[in-house]
Amino acid sequence: MDKGNQSVVSEFVLLGLGHSWNMQTLLFTVFLMLYLMILSGNITVMVLTILDPQLHSPMYFLLANLSFVDMWLSSVTTPKMITDFLRENKTISFGGCMCQIFFAHFIAAGEMVLLVVMAYDRYVAICKPLHYSTIMSLHRCTGLVVTAWTAGFMHSMSQLVVIVKLPFCGPRQIDSFFCDIPLVTKLVCMDSYNLDILINVDCGLVAVTCFVLLLISYTYILLTVRLSSKTGASKALSTCTAHITVVVIFFVPCIFIYVWPLNITWLDKFLAVFYSVFTPLLNPAIYTLRNKEMRNAVKRFRSYYMDFKENT
Repeated sequence: MDKGNQSVVSEFVLLGLGHSWNMQTLLFTVFLMLYLMILSGNITVMVLTILDPQLHSPMYFLLANLSFVDMWLSSVTTPKMITDFLRENKTISFGGCMCQIFFAHFIAAGEMVLLVVMAYDRYVAICKPLHYSTIMSLHRCTGLVVTAWTAGFMHSMSQLVVIVKLPFCGPRQIDSFFCDIPLVTKLVCMDSYNLDILINVDCGLVAVTCFVLLLISYTYILLTVRLSSKTGASKALSTCTAHITVVVIFFVPCIFIYVWPLNITWLDKFLAVFYSVFTPLLNPAIYTLRNKEMRNAVKRFRSYYMDFKENT
């Protein structure tokens, strides 16, 4: 296409999840409730971890960071989706679209690395218990969390510097509720085949590497658990089951969206909703319901609140 005939695209149109007004109203109500639950659930985990002295350990420090990441992962796309349910024209500026791409990949890649860090924490706790406090010091945990954020930033920037310079000249409709790289590259005024391969390799490098490391870590942990005492094995298995569940519900949608895309519109939308809404919603529930210490922390906080209320 001749560059002289190209026009600069200043905004994109998001087609969203539904078309009828009744469906839009229903989705608005449902996703507003889900988003409020995401915020309340993840904030609860962070507050409990900060306030309860019995949760001042590396595992809960990392769990609080996961809740923080999940809260922002959902906040990148969900508020815009919710407000768009009430709008006839669902548009997003070019700058807003690039921001969504940057923060979505920044936070998602950071969460992948953070899940690897959490697996490493469980590996040290179960396989090297006598050295746990030395290896997983606060300084080490902080460094690992910073590494996760740094890896996410570098991954996202590597994507953004390519996307932002692409020529867009129409069409400008994105068949989803937010801007994402596989959808935006379909709108460029050039053959995007090589670009799609480059992006898939970039995303795959992060996702597959983290997933393989997680598989190795939990396989080694489960093999170690088999040789442990029955009581210790049961507790370790319960903790690892929660971690593995979170890993599966986060990585599977990401892999089918970025690494091995199926290019089925309704399925892509479902997977995008799942990892941006349901994963941040399920993570606090999984850790709270399956974790005895966290359940006890909730009871202690509730008891403290009731006593404080009675005394005032």
